[in-house]
Amino acid sequence: MTILESSAQPSRKLVFTRMLGIGVLLAGISPAWAQVSLGAASQFSVLGGTNVTCTGGSVVIGDIGVSSGSFTNTGCTVGGGSPPATNAAAIQAQTDLFTAYSSLQSTPCTQTIVTAASTGNVPPLGPLAPGVYCFPAGATFTATTLTLNGPADGVWIFKVGAALTGTNFSVVMAGNGQPCNVFWSVGNAATMTTSAFKGNILAGNTTDGSITLTGGSIAGRALASVALTITGTTVTGCAALTGGC
Repeated sequence: MTILESSAQPSRKLVFTRMLGIGVLLAGISPAWAQVSLGAASQFSVLGGTNVTCTGGSVVIGDIGVSSGSFTNTGCTVGGGSPPATNAAAIQAQTDLFTAYSSLQSTPCTQTIVTAASTGNVPPLGPLAPGVYCFPAGATFTATTLTLNGPADGVWIFKVGAALTGTNFSVVMAGNGQPCNVFWSVGNAATMTTSAFKGNILAGNTTDGSITLTGGSIAGRALASVALTITGTTVTGCAALTGGC
């Protein structure tokens, strides 16, 4: 079923209410997409292709890797391995990132949202049960909260056709849901600004697959095929989270 979302606040609420209803029906089954493998990329909290830049008092808990470029650290605290020590592992991780990204992009949708632009003081979105939620175009979340509710082994996949943008955006795990079981497969770049984000961002587009994190926090992984820039952000990798890798 395809749902149209208008700019009106009640319509946005209706969209996610309907999504919740379908998600509840899916919660009791174990579909094939429930097993998502990142391969060697699962080792990394932060992975870039061409370069990774970490500045502004950022904190990364876990490994940082760059497959074919440079790592710039200016006032960044890294609680794990970093280049050049991780270079060899990062090469395989980048290959596995492409594999995982392609697999997610080909996963059938259980719910499609034609447009997603949640801006301003809209009602909280969700709670959403495990499922595959698809945005054929870009997805923008501003000053709002998305709640994901499910069991510890529940898997959420968000397929974004173009760019993923969040500003003052919060993702909240309810029930026993785990951030590292949330996968955001992004068609273009991903940008998070002063957000409390949860999940694995896979920006696997070989041309536009960059990630920019400014302020706020991420619980999960930031995996980019191109460049990755972290400024004043805390990234807590899955190895440090309850029920992580």
